[in-house]
Amino acid sequence: MKFTTAVAGLASVMLSFGSTAALPPNALDVYSPHMTYPTAGAVWTVGEKQNVTWDTSNAPKQITDSKGHIMLRKADYTTPVILAEGFDILLAQIEVTVPWVVDGDDYQLVLFGGSGNQSPYFTIQGA
Repeated sequence: MKFTTAVAGLASVMLSFGSTAALPPNALDVYSPHMTYPTAGAVWTVGEKQNVTWDTSNAPKQITDSKGHIMLRKADYTTPVILAEGFDILLAQIEVTVPWVVDGDDYQLVLFGGSGNQSPYFTIQGA
């Protein structure tokens, strides 16, 4: 008797989950601000401090992920080099130190927050 009661109770709980209509997901505000610096043709030197900037004038009221991080790209490949992380994406700027990398004119930054956004290509040169 106890076994039958337990099985019946479990079955009714399982049926209540199965008959519940799926709820629509909340709308997510994905934010991809336009990067304003570095600009195309900018030249950075290894070891220097640079201010990376982006436009926050059209930011939504609620952002899915407001913590940003910036990574370095070279030749269309995102490197494992993290230049900044854990900052508020609405700051619109963050200071970074130019990492020690090989010279090149095919670098980009990727700003991650609600979504990834890339800078134009710029140059990093040795000290």
